Amino acid sequence: MTPVGDWPASSAGTAMRFQDSYPARPDSVSAIRKALQSFARRCKVPQETVEAVALAASEAATNVVVHAYRDAEQPGQIDVAAALAADELWVIITDEGLGLRPRTDSPGLGLGLAIIAQMADGVDLVQAAAGGLELRMRFAVARSTSG
Repeated sequence: MTPVGDWPASSAGTAMRFQDSYPARPDSVSAIRKALQSFARRCKVPQETVEAVALAASEAATNVVVHAYRDAEQPGQIDVAAALAADELWVIITDEGLGLRPRTDSPGLGLGLAIIAQMADGVDLVQAAAGGLELRMRFAVARSTSG
């Protein structure tokens, strides 16, 4: 799956983009969070948005680490992309794992997606037929009223 191919139309010409890949290991969650915080700050979004992006991305990456590749011998990959499009910051987290499947032995509380939905202004989940999941998060960026 290539997350950048599905950006909103308004971002087609934007120079503010981020894209990277990480192994689906616990230490990658922190690396993803820090990279997206840095990107959001470069986009000059409000600190409240930076914090919302950090928390939502941490939850999304943690879900990939814990659930996506749980039956794999080696950790899979987490693809992360972000773009500033007009008044929105888009963050897309993609894996090629198991997709959304019920898990009765889950080690977590099952609140990850609820937290993501609370932090973001819009969330879409796209499940590929071949496996994997793409989580699209949209964060509204308030325009500055000062000159």
